[in-house]
Amino acid sequence: MSTPNFDQLLEAGCHFGHMKRKWNPAMAPYIFMERNGIHIIDLYKTQAKLEEAAAALRNIAKGGKKILFVATKKQAKEILAEKAQSVNMPYVIERWPGGMLTNFPTIRKAVKKMTSIDKMQKDGTFDNLSKREKLQISRQRAKLEKNLGSIADLNRLPSALFIVDVCKEHIAVAEANRLGIPVFAIVDTNSDPSNVDFVIPANDDASKSIELILNTVCASITEGLEERKVEKADEKAAGENADAPRRDRRRVSRKDENEAEVAAEPAAEAE
Repeated sequence: MSTPNFDQLLEAGCHFGHMKRKWNPAMAPYIFMERNGIHIIDLYKTQAKLEEAAAALRNIAKGGKKILFVATKKQAKEILAEKAQSVNMPYVIERWPGGMLTNFPTIRKAVKKMTSIDKMQKDGTFDNLSKREKLQISRQRAKLEKNLGSIADLNRLPSALFIVDVCKEHIAVAEANRLGIPVFAIVDTNSDPSNVDFVIPANDDASKSIELILNTVCASITEGLEERKVEKADEKAAGENADAPRRDRRRVSRKDENEAEVAAEPAAEAE
């Protein structure tokens, strides 16, 4: 895993915070200076915190757990969707469905509804409906797909959330905090970092800044997934090697039994 250096973070504009009058005092430890009424984020702290967050996410992925990516703001949606898909993780880029985590069974029912509509279309039930019913069901399916299609494979609560802009996604942060799910987030100078477990202080408005951080995070998750594959392959090989002596012992015991039977036959004939 390679963390972006100072120059790469600077080039992506990760250092630009918000105007001084919009700042959150809790972000003071991550602010380097003020220039022309705008706060400048300390990129050395960004680098250190990004490395720490990436290492933690790699361990979560290595354990075979799911990380839910969340960004509903215009400049982050497409980037986040692409990066989350690249590591096969669930994501939310439309409106956050209230109770998504705290009322997870209800969300699962809505996802199952989507699956049942798909089943109707495959088994021919859909064709027997009236034109109006077809239209209503198709609209319902499209709405469910838009809001929940990206979390269709999320069968249980995620083990972590990765959020772009904690101000905009404050409901997601609150639900994760309530359930004790760790929150990883890109946190700008106007945000409150106190509810975030892994703070990555950086510009959460510039698409280049968001992309650079997501690239780093997803590269780390990919490493974790690869390590998991290798470990599973090693465990399988070790299991097969452990079974081999047992198979050999069974073969030897069968051989001894056969030899004993052969030796017993002439003795029986002699009697």
